[in-house]
Amino acid sequence: MADLSIDIRALVKRHGATLAVDHITLDVRRGEFFSILGPSGAGKTSLLRMLAGFETPDSGEILIDGRSMAGVPPNRRPVNLVFQSYALFPHLSVAGNVAFGLEMKRVPQAEIGARVAAALELVQLGGKRDRMPGQLSGGEQQRVALARALVNRPAVVLLDEPLAALDQQLRRQMQAELKSIQAQVGVTFVCVTHHQEEALALSDRLAVMHQGRVAQIGRPQDLYESPATHFVAQFIGLSNELRGTVAEPQAGQATLVCADPALPNRIRVALPAGFRAGGAGVLILRPERVQLAPHAGGAAPDNALPGTVETLRYIGSEWHCVVRIAGGIAWTVHLPNRMTGAPPWTVGDRVSVQWNMADGVVLPLS
Repeated sequence: MADLSIDIRALVKRHGATLAVDHITLDVRRGEFFSILGPSGAGKTSLLRMLAGFETPDSGEILIDGRSMAGVPPNRRPVNLVFQSYALFPHLSVAGNVAFGLEMKRVPQAEIGARVAAALELVQLGGKRDRMPGQLSGGEQQRVALARALVNRPAVVLLDEPLAALDQQLRRQMQAELKSIQAQVGVTFVCVTHHQEEALALSDRLAVMHQGRVAQIGRPQDLYESPATHFVAQFIGLSNELRGTVAEPQAGQATLVCADPALPNRIRVALPAGFRAGGAGVLILRPERVQLAPHAGGAAPDNALPGTVETLRYIGSEWHCVVRIAGGIAWTVHLPNRMTGAPPWTVGDRVSVQWNMADGVVLPLS
């Protein structure tokens, strides 16, 4: 299709007895920031290396800009890879590193100078063109690596854990800069990462991989708010859980009969279409969707469970509470910080953990 940068069809890759990539089919739209997210061993790096041409699929097909990449070597593909380690040449200046690929292609020197200058201005390093890589910070080296990729005008920029080497504060700053640069140039970016917050912050869409397969593809908010599987719910963000059997489905609602006898027998839940009555299910609630109230005080929302505040942490914008509910289950509750001075609760307080039915997601348990 004309609006696709990448079209992956039934891709398979084995490493010995391990099926690293298991019949993956997905597409990446032109000009999109697309992330491939998953734990170690999910197959995301194997997928990236096949896109770059460093590994050959056992079966299936990769099309980039509508052209099959079968038999096309890495240096002939319309992609550039930004490595996790940046892979800068230590003996070349910033400008020399950025110019290297153009020089290998024998681009005229006048054009090389203009393109290198434009690329360095784009990444805000125009004043450091003569510095050596060892004289730069980690964030500046990352920008040089990005400029070196962009100066070749690829159809797709591949990023392998691009911010992994940076500290937390610089990482968040570079997330914003990376997204801004991608929006300015309009080039398709495909980023492989195991960092959930990074993928959510950067991506227009993302794919979550698990055991060589794609568990879910969608916008960040779709995957966080409406996970398709229990694995996706657990992997992206924090979640609280109640397990049980789904009963009495009717008009988008049902009852979760909790498996633990110490818990209330009936929890009201919103039920996706097609969920089978009598099946095992798990209720997923994000920490910010849960409220705390004084125990047995006030009007409760749809559901409420008694509990005891076990830990309380102040992180500036929020209070993070761990509440031990019936059955010995620990739930995490994130409370916005609207107070000064004393926290809203203290350790040992008896509280009511409350939530609205619509704020939970019920997923099948296989």
